[in-house]
Amino acid sequence: MEEIGVVITTLGRFAKVSITKPKGVCEHCTLGTCHLSDEGSEIEALNLAGASEGQKVRVVMKPFAYMKGSLIVYGLPVTALILGAILGKELALAHLVGSDPDSVSAMFAFGAFGLSFLFVKLWTSKAEKKLEYKPVIEEILD
Repeated sequence: MEEIGVVITTLGRFAKVSITKPKGVCEHCTLGTCHLSDEGSEIEALNLAGASEGQKVRVVMKPFAYMKGSLIVYGLPVTALILGAILGKELALAHLVGSDPDSVSAMFAFGAFGLSFLFVKLWTSKAEKKLEYKPVIEEILD
């Protein structure tokens, strides 16, 4: 994924870059490193090119990082919901005789679903600190 933007500020190894109109995948990103608005977005990127304020730059996000983030943020809760429902139904049928298997299944499903969001939140806060998930300024275009 590649975007063109202008460096707003530099902060050590990082720079804030303004991207006027982000392309398709950028609009639906869940990683949380961008701040979208009607005018565009503001991205914190690793400044490998040594860009300074006002320069036009090319910012690249590794596809692996985007896909991994999407799978964890979207795939994990859905998987937890399904597995929780199956586990709840099996436990109700085997150990909770006289209880409604569908109710127990629903409780386990939503419980696992909620726990998965806690895991996603923890993973996201760790991922934000790792350089491999940060966009990178690879080229100065001016």
